[in-house]
Amino acid sequence: MPKEGHFINRSNWLRASVLGANDGIVSTASLLVGVAAAGMDRSGVLLAGLAGLTAGALSMAAGEYVSVSTQQDIETADLERERIALEDDPDYELSELAEGLEARGVETGLALEVAQQMTDHDALGAHAREELGMHGLAGDANALQAAWASSLSFALGAGMPLAGAALAPQGQTGVVVAVVALLALVVLGGTGARMGGAPMLPSIRRVVFWGCLAMLVTSGVGRLFGVHV
Repeated sequence: MPKEGHFINRSNWLRASVLGANDGIVSTASLLVGVAAAGMDRSGVLLAGLAGLTAGALSMAAGEYVSVSTQQDIETADLERERIALEDDPDYELSELAEGLEARGVETGLALEVAQQMTDHDALGAHAREELGMHGLAGDANALQAAWASSLSFALGAGMPLAGAALAPQGQTGVVVAVVALLALVVLGGTGARMGGAPMLPSIRRVVFWGCLAMLVTSGVGRLFGVHV
């Protein structure tokens, strides 16, 4: 086991979780701030927020499922092309693998020897790593699991500004939602950075900046085009 701790193995699921939660917080808070600025009453604001949460969670699930499935299709097709190439012209594929190792600093003779050993051990796996940048087999990612994770993280993120809207005093919905959303973004940015082993302050600044921008724009749109009901 390596002495230094690495966080790169968390990047896929952490990216999806942070993306889902951030999208849930920002999009729902922006929607609530916008309709509140337009003069909509509390029941209308809450209905809009609930609709946004439901639609967003389902959209995230569908988008993640389609995205991961498309990636799997591409990887599978590339692996099949590589498998056929290995059968049709194994000598060329061996020299191609050796050239790739040479480009990474391995001496010519040693590169050919290493390429032969890698081919004997797992030819398709070696070419998948060296040529295609794939680690593991195509289909390792679980599309359904990714869809559920993204949907759940979106719903959890969206639930925070929605709860703020439900508990806000009359006439203060937009302000309370914005404050709750910003606090949630600070927590999300800090937690994501900590779990990824990155500095916390830049991460927090990023999510807070874009969250503020989104809420300011939608608030302005609500005030500009809104009508009191």
